[in-house]
Amino acid sequence: MRLCGYLIDAISVGGIETCIQFPELDLAFDIGRCPHSAVKRKRIFLTHTHMDHAGGIAYHAATRDLVKAPKPTWYVPNENAADLEALLEVWRRLDKSDLPARLLPCGPGDVLELGGGWLARPFRSPHRVACQGYALCRRYTHLLPALSGLSEPEVRARRLAGEVVTETVERVEIAFTGDTLPEVIEREELVRTARLLVMECTFLDDRVPVEKARGSGHVHLDELVQRADLLQNEHILLTHFSARYSPEQVTQTLKRRLPESLRDRVTPLLSGHDSLR
Repeated sequence: MRLCGYLIDAISVGGIETCIQFPELDLAFDIGRCPHSAVKRKRIFLTHTHMDHAGGIAYHAATRDLVKAPKPTWYVPNENAADLEALLEVWRRLDKSDLPARLLPCGPGDVLELGGGWLARPFRSPHRVACQGYALCRRYTHLLPALSGLSEPEVRARRLAGEVVTETVERVEIAFTGDTLPEVIEREELVRTARLLVMECTFLDDRVPVEKARGSGHVHLDELVQRADLLQNEHILLTHFSARYSPEQVTQTLKRRLPESLRDRVTPLLSGHDSLR
């Protein structure tokens, strides 16, 4: 699918596997069980270490090494870095191979420079284990608004005279929450203002009540609806639905429950990439 101009190759089923790839940016959020296509991704942003989000990391390194691809870079939460390094060392001994990979510990407040004007900003996602989301931002340089009426020669003359004629702005293009409670919406402006928000919505109805959803550290549709007016995103990709819901149940429930202002901006991540429109 393509949303907000970005090609997305994704799988996400609660408790089974989550890997959200942006092929044109050569990166993925979480690695799941390492889908075959994800072997190509040189950057992995790991949100947390539950098996359905992180189980494929050793396979990712091994398979890239097998096909002679450069070693990947994994951005991992500070809290998990030492254990992940230790886990890789165990796998290296078992596999009798190098499993080349670069682990970069990071956390909220860090700015991860990615090149080409892109950067990533980790933020805290409240979950039942340490978890962080990531916002992908892009820097743009453009003419100062006050000079917009000038001709190109006039702008050039001012620049040659030593005047500052441009400014650099940063726009939040993509935010991925990982597994989270819905309070991440209130807490993080990066989540509310990203052009494209990729967010979990694991539970949809009273088969799993809100209290139980909160106990597992996940978003319930009831609580997302309560926060609909806070979401300024151009588009929202909802993911991580519980396997208890069929694609048709997900689609029909969202059509029925989402307010109109939000419904037109939401796409559920399902096998058929169903739209609500």
